[in-house]
Amino acid sequence: MSLQARDVSWGVGGRTIVDGVTLDVRPGATLGLLGPNGSGKSSLLRLLAGVRRPSSGSVLLDGRDLGTLRRREVARRVAVVEQHATTEVDLRVLDVVRLGRIPHRTAWGPEGTGDREAVTLALERTGLTGAEERSWHTLSGGERQRVHIARALAQEPQELLLDEPTNHLDVHHQLELLALVRRLPVTSVVALHDLNLAAMFCDHLVVLAAGRVVATGTPTEVLTPELIADVYRVRAVVTHDGPGGVPAVRFEPGLPVTTPVTAQARPV
Repeated sequence: MSLQARDVSWGVGGRTIVDGVTLDVRPGATLGLLGPNGSGKSSLLRLLAGVRRPSSGSVLLDGRDLGTLRRREVARRVAVVEQHATTEVDLRVLDVVRLGRIPHRTAWGPEGTGDREAVTLALERTGLTGAEERSWHTLSGGERQRVHIARALAQEPQELLLDEPTNHLDVHHQLELLALVRRLPVTSVVALHDLNLAAMFCDHLVVLAAGRVVATGTPTEVLTPELIADVYRVRAVVTHDGPGGVPAVRFEPGLPVTTPVTAQARPV
């Protein structure tokens, strides 16, 4: 396992946000983090990235505690795409993507051949070749997200962490963006709200509620009417496109569920 959490907890102001989370991210897989608002998804991502240190437990990268590694060393392995990342500076697409090379360069060192090759490949993988000179402020929401992913790929990471990357995007750009992430030759952890997108693009799911893991497994194992009622307090019908097919969730109108149903936790 390349990235692991072992009984990780973190809180602020006397409130526990992430509570005893243990998970393993399989190399090359796309793992989806699900859960309602306030369940701890974003905080867990920051712990996995080493941006925050757990108050207890440990996050391991190839078996090494992130707390023992230099920030630059982590940044060369783990890249993060935040939910809201913007700037008032009028940067070009190329300028933004070049920021991904910072962990690989000395403070005042010039851009080298390896830097240019990494940026070029990141632009190609995200379909941005030819858009290098465009201004950040002329880009659509979907284009900006692709630029941020290109910047992350320019880091040449082995692990890519994305916090709600489809927020504020239309359906076309949601599907396009997650299909891009799924094709990338990296290990990905993606926090999502949309259960159907998670079912379509994630290999495994981890569901959080009040900071704790309540279910883990494949989309078929996790996305059940019982779990959805328990975690999201809504009624849903889950269908499958044939045996072993991708589950599709349809929410039923009416009053929210008020009586919780015990969710079955399964190992990742």
